[in-house]
Amino acid sequence: MNKCVYIRNVGILAVTALLALGCSSEQEKKQPEKQKESNKAVALVVNDQPKTVESPNAQDSTATPKKSILKARSVLGAKSDSAVVGAVTFSQTDNGVRIIADVGGLKPGKHGFHIHEHGNCSSSDASSAGGHYNPTNKKHGGPDSEERHLGDLGNLDANGSGFAHYDRIDSNLSLNGDMSIIGKSIVIHADEDDLKTDPAGNSGKRIACGVIIAAD
Repeated sequence: MNKCVYIRNVGILAVTALLALGCSSEQEKKQPEKQKESNKAVALVVNDQPKTVESPNAQDSTATPKKSILKARSVLGAKSDSAVVGAVTFSQTDNGVRIIADVGGLKPGKHGFHIHEHGNCSSSDASSAGGHYNPTNKKHGGPDSEERHLGDLGNLDANGSGFAHYDRIDSNLSLNGDMSIIGKSIVIHADEDDLKTDPAGNSGKRIACGVIIAAD
């Protein structure tokens, strides 16, 4: 190879390498900023349940403990061609979970009111919510029954205008721990729950459904 051509090629390679090194250095300067932004995310929601995300260096005993959930909510959507609308709130107390529901668009009378095992209300008949929440494998009953599903909340009682209000503290429920109701769903049925017949008290089709999510 001609010596001049060789020297020229070496010079081009050297310049190219310096330019590449400069780009790499610039990217390295930007990287810490990106890393800082990603570290700001401290929680993810999986099946509607908040979970703490630990940084790679947060394995020591001084790490901040996971915060307890004190409130949750569920916005009800109409199912099975009903006109039901409403919302349910949940508050953790020393004596259990206080449940307050305000629901409209019901036929006057009683309607089965339950927590179901899956936080999925996507199907038109709410069958995607699965069966009653029953982690203790009990038979169906009412909220005051010794034998009951944890999800057995009894009935909503709608007035002549189709409006129902429910306010109760359930000592068996919790928003925290292994049997938390976060990520489950609330379902309202077309008929009255008889509080005894497995698996759902003969309460008929599902006419409203809403996923239970943690609230600020």
